[in-house]
Amino acid sequence: MPAGVVAAGRATLRWAHSGTAGVGATLPHLAGTGIVLTNSAAVHAEPIADWAIAALAYFARGLDRMREFQVSERWAREAFTDLAVPVREYRDLRLGVFGLGGIGSAVARRGVALGMRVAAVRRRPERGGPAGVGWVGGPADLPRLAAESDCFVIAAPHTDETRGAVNRHVLERLPRDAIVVNVSRGTLLDETSLLALLDASRLGGAALDVFATEPLPSGHRFWRHPRMLVSPHVAAVTARFWERETGLIVENITRYLAGSPLVNVVDPEAGY
Repeated sequence: MPAGVVAAGRATLRWAHSGTAGVGATLPHLAGTGIVLTNSAAVHAEPIADWAIAALAYFARGLDRMREFQVSERWAREAFTDLAVPVREYRDLRLGVFGLGGIGSAVARRGVALGMRVAAVRRRPERGGPAGVGWVGGPADLPRLAAESDCFVIAAPHTDETRGAVNRHVLERLPRDAIVVNVSRGTLLDETSLLALLDASRLGGAALDVFATEPLPSGHRFWRHPRMLVSPHVAAVTARFWERETGLIVENITRYLAGSPLVNVVDPEAGY
């Protein structure tokens, strides 16, 4: 929400709603205004979690290599039967989720259902996680989570505390051939270090729906990297998006007119 809109409506504006889950850029404009801000976190959780699991499968089941062989018209059956291309089953994978809000919890639930061993890190670990999650730690446990994650999903909100949290130190703790998925914001991930580890064949792949600079600049090495899946910030998009978004807005309008507490009120101190 532009600062000008807030300034123009300062005398009458009471409530604003964001169609996104991340609202960090808007919060400074609302400080001290008394305007209530709600977001769309619940709307995006399920489709983004579906996308994250699909992205993990793309690398874990060797679909990236299948596509590579298809482009070169190579019938590379032996590469798979001889296990030259590592193909892994979900039940053999450890899933680490950084951020256990609506999106992270939805990813964790899917991981548990698929037989993966799931652990997570969140700002308030005492809140725990979905049934079946092995352990939930705080921000200081992020390196440990990385070390125990064959699949590492970044789903934490963008805040001052999470900015740059997945740095080189964290990435280097990941096991060899680990898969990195980012469905949060590009600001949380050290993209330069990620690229270096992909170049060194240290990681198995990375699926990014968000980037430090969007749109991703022409000529950026991510575009053509063989171990990269580039998604143009559309992980939340499905045919049912507006059904859920409209439902949330109508619910909150009903609550607002009745003087009842709104759904998805953003905590300005937490940043989400």
